[in-house]
Amino acid sequence: MTENNYSKITPEITALSQLCVENSSIDPTLYGKYEVKRGLRDINGKGVLTGLTEIAEVRSYITVDNEMIPCEGKLFYRGIDVEELVNGFVADKRFGFEETTYLLLFGKLPTLEELKNFISLLGHYRSLPTSFVRDIIMKAPSQDMMNTLARSVLTLYSYDETADDVSIPNVLRQCLQLIALFPQLSVYGYQAYKHYHDGQSLFIHSPNPELSTAENILHLLRPDSKYTELEARILDIALVLHADHGGGNNSTFTTHVVSSSGTDTYSTIAASLGSLKGPKHGGANLKVIQMFDDMMVQIKDWNDEEEIRQYLSDLLNKKAFDKAGLIYGMGHAVYSISDPRARVLKRYVEKLSAEKGLDKEFKLYSMVERLAPEVIAQERKIYKGVSANIDFYSGFVYRMLGLPLELYTPIFAIARISGWSAHRIEELINVGKIIRPAYKSVAKHIDYVPLNER
Repeated sequence: MTENNYSKITPEITALSQLCVENSSIDPTLYGKYEVKRGLRDINGKGVLTGLTEIAEVRSYITVDNEMIPCEGKLFYRGIDVEELVNGFVADKRFGFEETTYLLLFGKLPTLEELKNFISLLGHYRSLPTSFVRDIIMKAPSQDMMNTLARSVLTLYSYDETADDVSIPNVLRQCLQLIALFPQLSVYGYQAYKHYHDGQSLFIHSPNPELSTAENILHLLRPDSKYTELEARILDIALVLHADHGGGNNSTFTTHVVSSSGTDTYSTIAASLGSLKGPKHGGANLKVIQMFDDMMVQIKDWNDEEEIRQYLSDLLNKKAFDKAGLIYGMGHAVYSISDPRARVLKRYVEKLSAEKGLDKEFKLYSMVERLAPEVIAQERKIYKGVSANIDFYSGFVYRMLGLPLELYTPIFAIARISGWSAHRIEELINVGKIIRPAYKSVAKHIDYVPLNER
């Protein structure tokens, strides 16, 4: 293939792809016949138990007289209610992501001295290898920042003299370096792409070890490095809320699966990034903001409930936006009555929207949050409640902060690398069998036919 047609789909590929569809489509009724838990979840959305963890707990129901009753969603980091954690950070007017990272990794809240030392350690690690930005990030920049981030992580393997050492001290060192470097890898990748592909001015700010992770993101990204205290604190809260979500979410489960094979940290985190990139996982916040962009154009009166209901119905019936049949940001695999992360974030979204003069937009989001469950219940057969998830509001937060769309999912990764690191270390400490679930073959056995007889 030449460079010009490298990514083109030829008629030959189209024909061969049809063979894939014809010979790889499984009768959906067989999943019920063999009691397969698709996506490792039962019909009520309850996950199949595949492991144990002490890092985070997601609670969406309580048990009364052996009956599971849905409740307001709760998220715990090492046994501490995340809402209480955030309230503590807000009350003390301090940034909380670094403290949250410490809690996830080491299983306890740090003392003031321990926290200062930990922040200093992360600041020390906010330094890329010599010429890495020039030789790796600036060359062949990708239009997708998750691809850039994964490539950078894999390349860092080559700079690590003990890359394959899976001892806990070495893995912890690697994880701390990746936690510290993710903001730079993400922002620099974005700036390189916009410079080489869109001709924008190229500016590279060095990280400030005295700043929090949230502050450094805004400092690195903005040409003048300026930001308000409210902007930085709300971004910090978003990072805290995204830092972990138990062992069962797709990317964290990927971390456990890949770690169980005994491979290196860089390969493991690159695999987790690949999972997070998907629009059904970390990419959902981008879909939410794109959906609202379309909604704001299509709906003439943002206060007209019936017009909004009709648009939501059109979404479900594949008549609006991307015609995928989804209302993005609504519903979650675990939560039913409420997602605690969305509940927490919404309080601060309202404050930021007031500062930015976007009260009308916030009102529209709130109305959609209220109406969507009613429309979904009318249009679909559902087995549990539907509520707004964190993606519903996080994209709006990032839009108000002026973050480019390309960085929405990398921001998620900047937060979740803390959880991935904790889960990788937990998997290695409690090393067991390689994770290998069963798949049942439903293929028909046929006789081999020699080539000259086909």
